[in-house]
Amino acid sequence: MTTDLFRALPTHDPEATRRLHRRLVETATVERLLDVAYRTLDTPIGTLLLAATPQGLVRVAYASQGHDLVLEGLAREVSPRILRAPARLDRVAREIEEYLAGRRRAFDVPLDLQLAHGFRRSVLAHLPEIAYGTTASYAALARASGNPRAVRAVGSACASNPLPIVVPCHRVVRSDGTIGQYVGGVEVKERLLTLERAA
Repeated sequence: MTTDLFRALPTHDPEATRRLHRRLVETATVERLLDVAYRTLDTPIGTLLLAATPQGLVRVAYASQGHDLVLEGLAREVSPRILRAPARLDRVAREIEEYLAGRRRAFDVPLDLQLAHGFRRSVLAHLPEIAYGTTASYAALARASGNPRAVRAVGSACASNPLPIVVPCHRVVRSDGTIGQYVGGVEVKERLLTLERAA
């Protein structure tokens, strides 16, 4: 007679797992043990990772950036107390969905810019000044940031923007009008610019 040794093991109960996760998030929030909440969002331009601290949105990442690597970076650079807590990012998710549907021109969520430092942070502060549906050159942004010769540094700041889409680095193009590079890929940059021009 054979005995199924695995029959006695508990089976996976997805609903019980969800309940346990909800309780974990609630307890971590109440006890102020949750420093970084995150979730993913499926969009027409791919799956985005969204992460927030109590101060505001701290990270938006494209799938091409490797969501696991981004989470590891957040654990290292912000706090290891990080947990998937989708409800904490519902407002951000809604605003991004509205933007990608052409129903929103600006974001109203609080931002946490702790991942940007020095000149890069100065560049990010000027990006929202580029009006929806328009573009500015890297050179113009260097001038606005107080260092006209820092065109390459502006490009680097845009490439390392921790909050793409929300802080609109996709609106920065080369001086000759060509599109330039983008953290989410050139095709995504073209789609975002086309979306804004059509609105």
